[in-house]
Parts: sequence; C-alpha cells; structure tokens
Amino acid sequence: LVLRFQRQFLAARPLRSLPWPELEQSLRTAPNSALLADILHETILHPLCVKYPPSAKYRRCFLTELIKKTESTAAEPLDELYEALADVLKGEEESTHCYKNYLLPTGDCVSLSESTALISRGTTGLVTWEAALLLAQWALHNPSVFRDRTILELGSGIGFTGIAICKTCQPRTFIFSDCHPHVLRQLGENIQLNGFIPEPEMTWSIQTESQGQEVEGENCQNPKVIVAELDWGSVTEEQLQGLRADVVIAADVVYDPEIILALIGMLQKLSTCRADRRAPEVFIASTIRNADTYQLFQAELDKAGIRWQMIPAHSSCNFLYDVQPDVTILQLFI
Repeated sequence: LVLRFQRQFLAARPLRSLPWPELEQSLRTAPNSALLADILHETILHPLCVKYPPSAKYRRCFLTELIKKTESTAAEPLDELYEALADVLKGEEESTHCYKNYLLPTGDCVSLSESTALISRGTTGLVTWEAALLLAQWALHNPSVFRDRTILELGSGIGFTGIAICKTCQPRTFIFSDCHPHVLRQLGENIQLNGFIPEPEMTWSIQTESQGQEVEGENCQNPKVIVAELDWGSVTEEQLQGLRADVVIAADVVYDPEIILALIGMLQKLSTCRADRRAPEVFIASTIRNADTYQLFQAELDKAGIRWQMIPAHSSCNFLYDVQPDVTILQLFI
C-alpha cells in the first residue's frame, strides 16, 4: 500500500486515483500512526520529492486528504503530517512548472519538469499524456525491439517515453523529435536532468546522411542521444533517410484530422526511404478521446495502403496503477 502511494504521488497522478479506500480500511483495522508515518516518508519527505517536488497545490491537497482520512478513522494523530502541511502552505508560491517522478520497475527513475497547465504557450506538448505512459510500459516489456537499434520518436513532447527507453532498453541511438520551440527547449532540459547529454550539433536540425555516417565508437555515451526539430510537412525523404531509423515510435499524436494527414504523409516518406534497407518498424500509441478522429486515422492508413494491427496491452501495470483502458498501440507496416 505504501509503495502504491509512493509511485502515484511522486508521478503526481490524479489524487482521486490513489488508494484511499484501502488506507481507510487499514487505519480502521490498526489505528496507529506507523502506516501514516511510512506513507509520509515515502511521499512528501522522499528525497525525490524534496529535490524535484510536484506542484505545491498537489502536495497541499495530498496532505489535506491524508489528514482527513486520519481524522475520520480515529487513527492516532501524527504531528509530522501537520508540520509537513504547514511547510507546504508557508512556501506555497504556485509556479507554472512542477516535477513528476516516474519510478520504473527496473529501479530507475524518470524525473521530468512539466507545465502545470494542460495547454501552455499554445501547445499541449509540455505535459506527459497517458499514451506515453502505456508506450513506455510496453517498451519495458519488449526491450528487444529497441536494443542496439536506432530509434526515432515523433512528437517526443517533454520526453518521458524516450527517456524511459534510453534508461531501460539499451538502444544504440535515440532521436527525440518535435517541432515546437518551447517543447524542444523543455525536452532538452529533461534529457539532461536524467543524465543524458544530447549531441550538440544536432540540437536544432535533422542530421544529414553524411552526419549519420560517423565512425562507430566516437561517442562514449550509451545510448547516443539526439534532439531534432522535425516538421512532418517539410521534412524531406533524404533527411529521413539520413536518420537511419530502425524503429519509429510516437505517443498521443493522433488527436487532430490535419495532424493525421501530415503524419501519414511522413510515414509514406519513411516507407520510400528503403533504398538499401528495410523500412523501419512503427509503433503508435493513442488515447482514444474521439472515436471519429481515431477511425479517420485508421481509414487514412487503409487509404494510404499502410497495414496495421493492434498490439494487446500488457496486463500488469508495473509503474502506474491507473493507466486508462482507452489507450491502444498500433503497429504499422509501411
């Protein structure tokens, strides 16, 4: 129970999804403060929370709910809870950014600086969406898809999926890409926050084919990490060929009819990049918010002659307990 609170609190998951009923039950069964102290030390007082804290509002609401549960079950009061709440209230200056820490089943952690608003600076790319969590989870169960290969991620946003794959699946090269300048800046910061140094000369542009032919072993970092500004509409087949991607992934990129057409156009460019090599494997994770938009995506894939199949979601939700069931992963054959 403490571990569930820890994982969900550090990732700042919606408070309603935390295991409050189980906590109430436990407190009624054994009304002492030991369990509360454990939860407090593994959440608010955890070193990750101290270093990379969720928003002040989130911490305040969490502590308020924890105190409410304590008082409603006549559990032994815990002074530390009230002291922690006083500390949060004392320092509460709401920032436009907060941190989320995702504990991976491997023991690694992905820490991200995120926007506290769902739409910020004219983009939805400054927060982590559900499909990114599911895609990372699927990758952790299928590391052989990524091991020692070059991965291109489309619409990387602030980097959760890619950073999780870099930490756990041993890719040779990972190319993060997006087209919004603020997203790219935040993405670069998060990559460095997690201990990876992006290739400096690649940061704002696609590497060309000649750049892709660097001598193996020049770079001692593993994996090699690149951040690329990638506009699906204007990127050329030659530029895509220069990336030499073995696997292409994307999460939550199918939410707008115009974007769908640009995405499919880019997938078609990727499919003609075969030359001397096979087309990359493609995996796209989506949250189905609007069934019509998602059906349009599937219809446009059919129209473009791109075969697809649905990948069954892995049943054991390792590092989050509330990933929504309306998230799917499609494998595309381009």
